[in-house]
Amino acid sequence: MAEDGLVWIYLIFLLIPLSKFLPRLIKKWKMKNSSMPEQVSPDEFQVVNNSPRASSESFDEQTAKESKPKSLDMLVLSELNHGTKNFDALQKHLGIDNETLDSVLEDLEKKGLMRVEQKKGLLGPKVELYPTEKGMKKYFS
Repeated sequence: MAEDGLVWIYLIFLLIPLSKFLPRLIKKWKMKNSSMPEQVSPDEFQVVNNSPRASSESFDEQTAKESKPKSLDMLVLSELNHGTKNFDALQKHLGIDNETLDSVLEDLEKKGLMRVEQKKGLLGPKVELYPTEKGMKKYFS
């Protein structure tokens, strides 16, 4: 054991790194527990509006309503156009289950709106998803 007069030096060397590490760890833990994505059903993205708009709505509210994705396909295309490349990131951002996302991606690939590239990674093969030219035109139109 160290001499009684030098114990405080050992405490300082222990507490300084801990004081830098502990707040980061707590912040990550809080963010992880507070931002759990909810499961989203495909029906939530179907927008049907047969009624005329009220003239009291402002232009910003009208454009905000029009800019929302009208289907789950468009929502996935949106994420692909914003740079999300892999399946896990898409699932995390959208908060949907595997089967639904898999079927949407298959439909987009069949329609020619998305392409799949297989690449060799450092830890093994990886799959990246990219929107095609047709997919970009459909999203931005």
